[in-house]
Amino acid sequence: QVQLVESGGGLVQAGDSLRLSCAASGLTGSNYDMGWFRQAPGKEREFVAAIRWNSNTYYVDSVKGRFAISRDNAKNTVYLQMNSLKPDDTAVYYCAADKRASYYWRHLEYDYWGQGTQVTVSS
Repeated sequence: QVQLVESGGGLVQAGDSLRLSCAASGLTGSNYDMGWFRQAPGKEREFVAAIRWNSNTYYVDSVKGRFAISRDNAKNTVYLQMNSLKPDDTAVYYCAADKRASYYWRHLEYDYWGQGTQVTVSS
């Protein structure tokens, strides 16, 4: 049974940093794409970043240069380092996994999801 558990969210001020973690269990093999998505109240779920099975990384334009996704295969954990946070980054952040997603930026591609962690950035 696959389980993804996010942690690291919280309330911070604009300009601060946070690091989100996603601990995965039950994923067999290493050929998984891991993604971070976010959803603000009244908005659709939005792609934030992905690290693919081959370690290539991708970001939505609004976070490029501020966020960094990484993975530690030994710990089965994916991280999202978020720097220079802005109020517009406020959302529930979700970790997702899929075996070689065809379209890694589409949330419907991912089979497995965590419960989400709230990130609130005050101005």
